[in-house]
Amino acid sequence: MDKFDIQSVSYNDTKGKKFDYAILPWGATEPHNYHLPFLTDCYLAHDVSVDAVRKVYEQSDLKGMILPTIPLGTQNTGQRELPFCLHTRYETQKAILTDIVASLDYQGIHTLIIVNGHGANNFRNMIRDLAVDFPNFFIVVADWFKVISQTGYFEETDDHAGEMETSVLMHYRPDLVDLSVAGDGTYKPFKAQTLREGIGWTPRNWAKVSEDTGVGNPHKSTAEKGKKFADAVSDKLAQLFIEVAKGDIY
Repeated sequence: MDKFDIQSVSYNDTKGKKFDYAILPWGATEPHNYHLPFLTDCYLAHDVSVDAVRKVYEQSDLKGMILPTIPLGTQNTGQRELPFCLHTRYETQKAILTDIVASLDYQGIHTLIIVNGHGANNFRNMIRDLAVDFPNFFIVVADWFKVISQTGYFEETDDHAGEMETSVLMHYRPDLVDLSVAGDGTYKPFKAQTLREGIGWTPRNWAKVSEDTGVGNPHKSTAEKGKKFADAVSDKLAQLFIEVAKGDIY
């Protein structure tokens, strides 16, 4: 049993022990093509965090705890209309994060790393605000899917429910993946060249982007590809956790 994952930890495992940092996986509840579960972002953020914290335990004397995964993400028009896709406002996410930070700060745990699994989530302004309200508390956010490049691991770049996410979930939770029903993830980019180039930004209307809610082809996915990528990501995250927990950033 993992003694660093709150899902399987009891008070007996924490009483009288010092914890150097906490991990907060944060995902979303949304469709991921036809073949992946609604909670894909949650599973992936949590599972790669488990690997990373385990590596920290093996490499150092630092102790961390993985908190319950937050399944409430920010959604785009055209996606949030779909059944059981849950849209959470910035204010709601900030309130949740603030209460978690206040709890940890009161308990003497002053370092939190958010491992984000959903591309539309953005915590930067929240973290800036919380740095004012909790000056002795340190927060770092990492988008696990951006930690390393997909190049060299996958044949096609994944944006949403494509080869990368499918492969990594096949590695961690193969029972939740059914490639036999997967759509091809064909998507339509912005017609406006300036938006395609990133000169300006606006959220995509998902109904006009994808028919199956996927953005990226999942059909070349394998658990072996997912394992190699997840191992490389968790190596980098473990390094981040160690440096942040030690306060070794300046």
